[in-house]
Amino acid sequence: MVAYLDRVSRVFDDVRVQLLTTAVAASAITAGAIWGAQRAKRAKRTRKLKRDAADMFDFDSDVEPAYIGGDLDSKQPAPASQVVTKHTQVLLTPNEEALVREQLARHYAFFGEKGMAQVRDSFVVVVGAGGVGSWAAMMLLRSGVQRIRIIDFDQVTLSSLNRHAAATRANVGIPKVTALKMNFAEIAPHARVEACSSLFSAENAPDLLAGEPDYVLDCIDNMDTKLELLAYCSHNSIQVISAMGAGMKSDPSRVQIADISDTFEDPMSRTVRRRLKMLGIQSGVKVVYSIEKPGKVQLLSLADSQKESPGDFSVLPDFRVRIVPVLGTMPAMFGIAMGTHVLTELASFPTEPLATKGRHALYVRLMRDLGNREQRRSQAEGGAQLQMNTDDCGYVLEEIWHGKSALSGATDRLALTRWERNRPMTTSNCVCLTKDEADKHDRLTGCPKDHYPSETVAFIEKRFEQEKQLSFVR
Repeated sequence: MVAYLDRVSRVFDDVRVQLLTTAVAASAITAGAIWGAQRAKRAKRTRKLKRDAADMFDFDSDVEPAYIGGDLDSKQPAPASQVVTKHTQVLLTPNEEALVREQLARHYAFFGEKGMAQVRDSFVVVVGAGGVGSWAAMMLLRSGVQRIRIIDFDQVTLSSLNRHAAATRANVGIPKVTALKMNFAEIAPHARVEACSSLFSAENAPDLLAGEPDYVLDCIDNMDTKLELLAYCSHNSIQVISAMGAGMKSDPSRVQIADISDTFEDPMSRTVRRRLKMLGIQSGVKVVYSIEKPGKVQLLSLADSQKESPGDFSVLPDFRVRIVPVLGTMPAMFGIAMGTHVLTELASFPTEPLATKGRHALYVRLMRDLGNREQRRSQAEGGAQLQMNTDDCGYVLEEIWHGKSALSGATDRLALTRWERNRPMTTSNCVCLTKDEADKHDRLTGCPKDHYPSETVAFIEKRFEQEKQLSFVR
């Protein structure tokens, strides 16, 4: 032990070791001082930020609120529970207004001062607070709409959570409109949100749609109630946009916005269009719909105990009993599409939705070419004339063949022609090819199976089987 201590002593007697030790100690002291100073500065900045934030959120200050729309008869903010109308006051202090403008900075950059003033001064009514309506209302609020009335009679269930914009497990059992209002208070506490837990009907329409709304969003999934709402808006010159069926759909590229008179290839849109015509309404109702055929999934079957008296198991009289399979993202897309269209209308921002029906000229050309091919066949072989129309050609091209040649997958210079010459020309015997492929196919004799690879024949026959299923929902 003595020898060890003697060696250590000799080491530290070395001048170089002493200098090195001094340098290390000085560095450690310097680093500690720097770290301590930086920590003190951070703590000081944190305290300052907290004080500034407290000042920004001091809503009880003596600063007079800024006026943001509505009738200024009183300087007291309207209570959160009051009925919301076009003229409901929205009062903000300068600090609150600064926060809101920062929250909406990207929209101010998009719409400009005038457009955002129109958005913030608007009053919107959303009827239906489910998968579609909750997303529409949510995005309108996030985008600056400060007066919103939400109407729905239903409550949050566990099965709602796959598509509702705001509901959580903690909200199960409470009204959907209440869940939305609670969530909205966290996003935009200055907004005036009226939650109406009511079932819309023709009888209470004057009350539920009172207050001079700039826009009404129809997110109802019951046909009779939907028609009552659309008829009331049309007859009272209230701007309205309606959501058609998002259930049993899965292709986002098929979602469209169009006037109800321009919709096609959607069973619900067709039903609404026909029934509105019976009420004297030909057009003027914008809709969000999908041209996708809902043939891939089916309504869930009734339980044996429900089949005898199915009406006894509906939520309300005349409401559906069977459950519609829903991919949660599709209602959200419908709702966001509705919200986007309404925002651009409120801000006077020019948009012109391009519906798929704009391809009508292509369908006319396909129809004319198919008619010529069938006429030549009829002259050579006899038989009935073509029974298909332009809409059938569009249906075959888009829905059955997805705008591609069945042989090559090409998308240019397409044509429709008969697949098997000895079968009638119908949508389940009409194949999409390029013009050159169609010309060669028309010159073939015998059965197509004798001329094409078995994989190609199997693919085409599978598509024809799918068409037979889809034809039931056309």
